[in-house]
Amino acid sequence: MCVTIHYILDWKIKSACLQTTYFPQDHTGENIAEALRDVTATWMLNPNGPVAITTDNGANIVCAVQNNNWQRMQCFGHRLHLAIGHGMQDPHITRAISLCKETVSAFSYTWKKRRELAEVQAQMNLPAHQLSTESTTRWGSRLEMVERVLEQERALAKVLSADKKTRPLVLTWQDIEVLEAIQRALRPLQDFTDALSGEDSLLAPEEGDSELTKSIKHNILTYLNEKYSEPSTSDLLDIASFMDPRFQGKYVSSGKLVALKERVICEAQSLLGDQGSSAGVDKAVPQSAQESAIAGPVPPIAKKKKTLASFFVQDATPYSSSFTPRESIANELLSYLKSVCLESEADPLQWWQEHEVAYPALSTLARKYLCVPATSSPSERIFSCSGNIVTCQRAALKPDTVDRLVFLAQNIKM
Repeated sequence: MCVTIHYILDWKIKSACLQTTYFPQDHTGENIAEALRDVTATWMLNPNGPVAITTDNGANIVCAVQNNNWQRMQCFGHRLHLAIGHGMQDPHITRAISLCKETVSAFSYTWKKRRELAEVQAQMNLPAHQLSTESTTRWGSRLEMVERVLEQERALAKVLSADKKTRPLVLTWQDIEVLEAIQRALRPLQDFTDALSGEDSLLAPEEGDSELTKSIKHNILTYLNEKYSEPSTSDLLDIASFMDPRFQGKYVSSGKLVALKERVICEAQSLLGDQGSSAGVDKAVPQSAQESAIAGPVPPIAKKKKTLASFFVQDATPYSSSFTPRESIANELLSYLKSVCLESEADPLQWWQEHEVAYPALSTLARKYLCVPATSSPSERIFSCSGNIVTCQRAALKPDTVDRLVFLAQNIKM
């Protein structure tokens, strides 16, 4: 079991691998919940749990998070993969995808077919690309397979039709229309996955969409709306998007906006109170006093000669505000909402770095919510790293040794 942590430091998102734990017990929700509590205790993290924990959709990990009463964030990559599979449940799509898979297999198992394909590609001035294979765990691989088959359709038809055994694999015009509809529906989602940003609805019907394309988009959108309608998840997404200067309250419904503003004020006030109490403890013994006590008496500072301008400077009086902390935060929030939304391609963390002084209370809330990852990819990458460390030649490594090696491999650049 791998656990990663994500946080904002100097307004840059940082991530670290905390632990790679050997887990010989049954992977039940109760055992996973206990293991996660052990990780938080070992690293002396907040005993009330993280701001959110991003996981896949496995029933055991969902149960574990619920047992710990933690806020769970669904991995968007896993959820999108399931949504696309749900949206493509159509007999015409099933037939077209099956033909693509059989075509790829026909060219994968014989070098003669690949040679003939290369010759035909040269004759037709087509790109000398190999066919792509679909992976059941990566929805993007289906799009790659479809796009490559459409790109090489003329060459494939000529090679396949020359052999009576593979002649049934030649795509009909109906199959080509279905594949083009799949490509038109999935291509914006691929671009969205790559960029993870965007202002327009990528699943909205467009002019020129076929009925099949509209059906795919509708099914995917309905599935995603259903799975993200859980109140706790919806509240987390609302406040995270609200603290993003690119969006602010743009994607929050008007009925929820008043309650969301109240929540922002209360949470910001609570965070400032926690910071104040911890700062009070730190300031009990000033660092300069400690250093002077250790280093001995400080030599007197040489008295500088006054300049003419110093006689005209009045004593500065400390600024006193008549606003209560809650009123100050409310004023910050009002000013924040009146500010111009940031461009979609701009970095929201850089914006907060530049405006931290203007919004001291809201910036603490932005630190809290803008570090929550949308996918569980970081932990998935650690599994890949572990696979590179624990090989057939190093199968006798102890679990603690693997934990240390993975920890160093992932965190050595910090």
